[in-house]
Amino acid sequence: MEEFKFHPRRSVEQIEEGIELAPKFGVDGLLPCVTSDAETGEILMLGWMNAEALNLTITTAEAHYFSRSRKGIWRKGEISGLVQKVVEMRIDDDQDSIWLRVKVSKSGASCHVGYRSCFYRRIPFGRESGQPLSFIETAKTFDPLLTYGKAPNPTRL
Repeated sequence: MEEFKFHPRRSVEQIEEGIELAPKFGVDGLLPCVTSDAETGEILMLGWMNAEALNLTITTAEAHYFSRSRKGIWRKGEISGLVQKVVEMRIDDDQDSIWLRVKVSKSGASCHVGYRSCFYRRIPFGRESGQPLSFIETAKTFDPLLTYGKAPNPTRL
């Protein structure tokens, strides 16, 4: 598969109003990627992409991310089967963050903990601040132990 070439960043006009893809990666070589369900709009996860992950996502139409804990590229679903097929890709006004709209194969889940969305808990705020987190999703979509053959990664602490 041929590699997609990003354009160099030349001007504010090119970045904000132009038609060339010229992403701005952070000093760590990464940019954030918000991923949502293409049908419902529900946010499924926030991941990180380096140039290689963005390139792979563009050329394969399947979501690829850069794992900061494993320090490498991973195709979403390569182990779990919960592949994210890209329906639409967008880039923000400064070209420093990506939004993917995806269809997820199998159960529709994207969270390695077993929930549909990685955002399965609500943070109490305002008058409710100081209260415990509350679960938005009350049941897991899949058992991560059966799917991954191991418990969630303890190195995330």
